[in-house]
Amino acid sequence: MTSLEGGFLMPTRMIITMFVVLSPLTAYAQETAWKRYIDAGQKATWQDRDEAEKPLLRALKEAENFGEQDSRLAKSLQALATLYSLEDKHQEAVLLLQRAVAITEKGLGPEHHTLAAYLNDLAFTNTHQGKYAEAEPLYLRALTIWEKAGRPEEDIHLAIGLHNYAVLLQKMDRNAEAEKLEERSKAIWDNQQWGRPQRDR
Repeated sequence: MTSLEGGFLMPTRMIITMFVVLSPLTAYAQETAWKRYIDAGQKATWQDRDEAEKPLLRALKEAENFGEQDSRLAKSLQALATLYSLEDKHQEAVLLLQRAVAITEKGLGPEHHTLAAYLNDLAFTNTHQGKYAEAEPLYLRALTIWEKAGRPEEDIHLAIGLHNYAVLLQKMDRNAEAEKLEERSKAIWDNQQWGRPQRDR
């Protein structure tokens, strides 16, 4: 069997061979491009914020090609949401994080530590919008995941999550509860000797 290619007949076997060879190369090129954009965007987010959006949008565009459940897509959404949150574009950040949460929960499961991180980010952003009732269950869910994991490397995230939740409770005038959470957070930080967080995140 043959196929017409550029005016010439090309054997179907040759076409299949070319597809098998080129497909991994295309995937590698997409991965390389995505990593270049996401790394540049995340670096610029903290060093030169005005230059961050363009590479992050390019990373998101590349990640859309990996599939709706791919973790790189969720990471791209979260990275862009971080930038928007820092720029006080909280509603845009919420929409991105909601999608990242949905992708991660479906792809990695409801108890994965990455999901907890995205839930914490979404709760943090909701808090800054004054949506306290929406933020609280997200914090509680994130903290439950981290505590059930029992992974020492997750303790830093647990400490930050406790601190963030305590900030929310203070805003809700639940100071006694907030104080207990701050004590737990401080104990974790002191035990690990990381140093305290510099901002509510």
